[in-house]
This record gives sequence, structure tokens and C-alpha cells, in this order.
Amino acid sequence: MFHILVADDDKHTRMFLRAVLEGANYTVSTAENGAEALEVLDREHIDLVILDVMMPQMDGYEFTRTLREAQNNLPILMVSAKQLPADKHKGFMVGTDDYITKPIDDEEMLYRIKALLRRAKIVNERKIEIGEVVLDYDSFTVTRGDEVQELPQKEFLLLYKLLSYPGKIFTRIQLMDEIWGSESDTGWETVTVHIARLRKRFDGWNEFEIESVRGLGYKAVRKI
Repeated sequence: MFHILVADDDKHTRMFLRAVLEGANYTVSTAENGAEALEVLDREHIDLVILDVMMPQMDGYEFTRTLREAQNNLPILMVSAKQLPADKHKGFMVGTDDYITKPIDDEEMLYRIKALLRRAKIVNERKIEIGEVVLDYDSFTVTRGDEVQELPQKEFLLLYKLLSYPGKIFTRIQLMDEIWGSESDTGWETVTVHIARLRKRFDGWNEFEIESVRGLGYKAVRKI
């Protein structure tokens, strides 16, 4: 069971978030400010932090900056009543992973938590699992049962990127910069070629699919 730390100076917000999270089968700890949250991290294993921005003693920005400077990549979901783009930008600049505004939509928050925990698992284990399908970043292999396919590096990285963010649309230019590098002389058409190779290679696999989004790019869809 995942353990979530809620750091917020408002008692009613802490009670509300605890009720929502425990209702979704998460274990919950709470803190009234960033300094207290750091003390909790020293005592307990935490999988994700839900963090208010405006708190006494140590606010959310300072807490996040402290963790990131210590090379701690714990997923952080920052919560704030501030809705201006500049406030969100500041949150991302200090190292938060996601940002939602008050009043909190509890259903949206739970979706965002699931996404953050999934990405953290992918980063830590360097594997993506979709049913019986396993993508192993360390060996560039895709396995399903007894079937093992070792992919060329670019094909694997392209598939891994898409499946790390199922449903997210990536343009060809974005994928080109991510996989081949912004300084590459290779044209974006090579992305199309590699996508075609991946589709042919995994034709008949029902666990996932790479879809074209007309005029935009590509997205991966997980079927299970």
C-alpha cells in the first residue's frame, strides 16, 4: 500500500485529504508545514507528498527546493489557491512534479496521484509492465510470456517514451529532440519510419497500440 504525506497548515484541509486518500486505500501521514514534513520523511517511508504552497516556518517552495537540492526525487503534488501561471511556473522551477489549484477536485487529484506513482515506479524500476508485457530499459527488450524481442536502441527508446505517458500526444519534433537529440541532422521523417517498424513488430499484440493523431503526432494507448 502506498504511503502519502499531506503537508498543509489548514486542519480542515488535512482532514479532508486524509478522508479522500484513505477512502482510496492509501496510508496517510500529515504535517502542518514543510519543516514538520521533513521530520516525517526522516521517520517514515513516504511514496508521494501532497504539499500546500503557503505554510508557516517552511513553505511548499522551500520544502521542494530542499528535497531536490538533496537529490531526493520523491514525487510531489503541489496544491495552491494561487492560479496565476507565474505561481505554477515557480512551483515547477523549484522541482514539483505536478500542480493543482484549490478548491481541490478530489477525483482529479486521485487521477494525478496514480499517474505520478506510476511514473515514479517506471523511473525507479526502469521497467514498464502492461499485463504480461514487460519493457526492460536496461536490456532494451520487450517480453510477453516466453517471447522476447530485443529492439534497436532508438526503437526501444521511442516505444518506452510513448508508453511511459499513455494517452499523451507527442509531436514528431518532440520525439525527435527527445530520442535523437536536438542537434541531430536526421529529419523528423525518421520518427515516422520508426513508428511504422514498431507497429509491424508488435502487430497483433493486444496490450498496447501506437495511434496517429492527425496534424499533431503520436500517442500510445494501453489496452489493459
